[in-house]
Amino acid sequence: MLTRVTLRSARTLSRPILGGSTRTFTSSVIRRNQNIEPKPEKTGSESKKRPLSRVAIGGAQDANKKYAETNSIEFASWKAVCVLLVLGGGATYWFSKEKERIRIQKEVDSKRSYGKPLIGGPFSLIDTKGQPFTHKNLINDEKKFSIIYFGFTHCPDVCPDELDKLGDMLDQLKKDNIELQPIFITCDPARDSPEIIEQYLEDFHPSIIGLTGSYEDVKKACKQYRVYFSTPTDVKPGQDYLVDHSIFFYLMDSEGQFVDVIGREATADEGVSKIKSQIDAFIPQSEREARKKSWLGFLYK
Repeated sequence: MLTRVTLRSARTLSRPILGGSTRTFTSSVIRRNQNIEPKPEKTGSESKKRPLSRVAIGGAQDANKKYAETNSIEFASWKAVCVLLVLGGGATYWFSKEKERIRIQKEVDSKRSYGKPLIGGPFSLIDTKGQPFTHKNLINDEKKFSIIYFGFTHCPDVCPDELDKLGDMLDQLKKDNIELQPIFITCDPARDSPEIIEQYLEDFHPSIIGLTGSYEDVKKACKQYRVYFSTPTDVKPGQDYLVDHSIFFYLMDSEGQFVDVIGREATADEGVSKIKSQIDAFIPQSEREARKKSWLGFLYK
């Protein structure tokens, strides 16, 4: 009896309702009457099969790897270009600077005759302390240049002006850590004793070394530096007089060789500029000879 009612009810309700599925509705009724638990229906996302990836296995990783490798290569290329530019610029700067140094050095050499300086040479004088001072005192291993001025303590205007200029040049150079050996040689040894010269130089710069000597020794030193000086003849004791002399600063390198002159018309700034350029261009003789034999020898010929 129960089975007939159930079947009848199932047939009665098996008609489609609102376009729904008859089979589904009937099955649900039958299961409810038979106390059968329905199986959970799969959702749409679970019921559909997941499509296979269109990217090959390892494809994304390979692509990223290739992209990273490409970026690395590009970065390395830019680094190489930058390094080449820096090296090229440095080499160009070095060659241009070295070329200028060689040009200045050749100009200095052109002022010398067969290796013997036209200006400068052996002399023997004494300083304000009575100690011997010769041309050998110009030679040093510190590449320290010397600058020599010839004058006299009774000079009314020219010598004081030039010694003031020398003091300005020395102070400016010291700011750039450049120190010279400044030397004052008198052209009037008859009146300029060591004590008088020491007192005279106190008004200018403390680093100036004063030199004097016998008339013959002073005359020889002036001759070595091509300095003209003249004192009046028949001068009476105690009589005042002037000494005519050349007005130049003589720049000497650390090997005791003549480099250049700085005239009266040059300002202190111009003198400093000339001294700096000569110091920057200075190459010791032994080093010049060694460079001529190196692979860069063509620059020094």
